[in-house]
Amino acid sequence: MTRARLSPRKRQQVSRGVQYAIFAAAVLFIALSADWKAVVENFADLDVAKEAFPELITIALKNTVIYTLSAYVVGFILGLVVALARLSSIAVYRGFALAYIEVFRGLPALVVFLIFGFGLPVAFPGLKFPFDQYGTVAVALGLVASAYMAETFRAGIQAVPRGQMEAARSLGMSHTRAMVSIVIPQALRIVIPPLTNELILLFKDSSLVFVLGVTSLTTELSKFGGDLATEYADSTPLILAGAAYLVITLPLGYVVRRLEAQQQKAR
Repeated sequence: MTRARLSPRKRQQVSRGVQYAIFAAAVLFIALSADWKAVVENFADLDVAKEAFPELITIALKNTVIYTLSAYVVGFILGLVVALARLSSIAVYRGFALAYIEVFRGLPALVVFLIFGFGLPVAFPGLKFPFDQYGTVAVALGLVASAYMAETFRAGIQAVPRGQMEAARSLGMSHTRAMVSIVIPQALRIVIPPLTNELILLFKDSSLVFVLGVTSLTTELSKFGGDLATEYADSTPLILAGAAYLVITLPLGYVVRRLEAQQQKAR
């Protein structure tokens, strides 16, 4: 008597059920093994949590948002310029843009921060960026972001059908006018999801500001949470800082998924 063979669909259901069972068992094991009293004392101490407010919001979160948005604006503008240079018919422009992209994509953001915070002031005495530390962060982090955005913009511009440019030129538009009025607006709509992802990455990379040395008025979320955790020998401030990051990044992630879904439907 031959044994009945499971259909592919049934095997998939059984495999999925086994995976769920293993995952549930692992979660249960961790839950039963943890010292919940110690967890609450070290990660959810309400008395320590109260000490983080309102500065967690009014100073740390506010500064993190300022650092992120200012760097994003710098990265957006420079990234678009570099992308256009990368697509230029002039070899010198293409070479410069390629070198720029490779250098700032290859360097860790931390190294760029150190160069702008400590290297350039030594090489160029008296050099100061507008708005002091806020300007330094905007330029340093913006340069790193612009290298990634430049490739995103380039891909978006190349995704616009050539017929759009040809039609604009046939109407008497110059190449520059057609690019600004026709091609770039369409490219921007295409690259909105990856640009939003870049904003999320910048929001997290802003935590590197601590290497420049921050004061109580220029601190950001990670530094604020770390200092408070050290002061009270408790990790609750770090949990609060992490929650503040998620308050920003989770909605942005949802926006990215919605935009990507809308683009797929439009195709």
